[in-house]
Amino acid sequence: MAPFADGAFVDDCIPGLYGPVEFLMSGSGNAEPIWFAAPDVDALNVLHRNSAVANLGIEVTRVGPDYLEGRMPVDERTLQPFGLLHGGAAVLMLETLASAAANHCVDPATHMCVGLEVNCNHLRAARSGDVMGRARALHVGRTTLVWDLQAWDDRNRQITAGRLTSAIVAKP
Repeated sequence: MAPFADGAFVDDCIPGLYGPVEFLMSGSGNAEPIWFAAPDVDALNVLHRNSAVANLGIEVTRVGPDYLEGRMPVDERTLQPFGLLHGGAAVLMLETLASAAANHCVDPATHMCVGLEVNCNHLRAARSGDVMGRARALHVGRTTLVWDLQAWDDRNRQITAGRLTSAIVAKP
């Protein structure tokens, strides 16, 4: 196993599964791209048409070397009856980002990623504007991926923190 800059470890990689870049952090602590095929923002937004993602106004907005970012409006589609952002809507945005990211870390011809667990804490209410989210890889392993989930409001205040674990499975 190879250590991350923070002392965590990455599983030994399956040859060919992750593509040319296998580790999240180089020895210098700089983020390395983790993608088998780099995500395309426009293609991801087209993929999510006619789904809960599009119905809630969620858009993927940015691809980084080890993360995806997106935004979601806080409006009648995403509010709960008391006028606050529905926690489930925030989780849906973050899970969407992590799941899309995970599936770009494996060869889509042979493997896919499926969710095992998502856990989020809602730290602050949002009532209007937009919320932004980021799913950043914490662990890219042989059989699992773990994602750090963060959401913040348009005043840069954190509203949600969480984690998602995905399993890497062979396609039938």
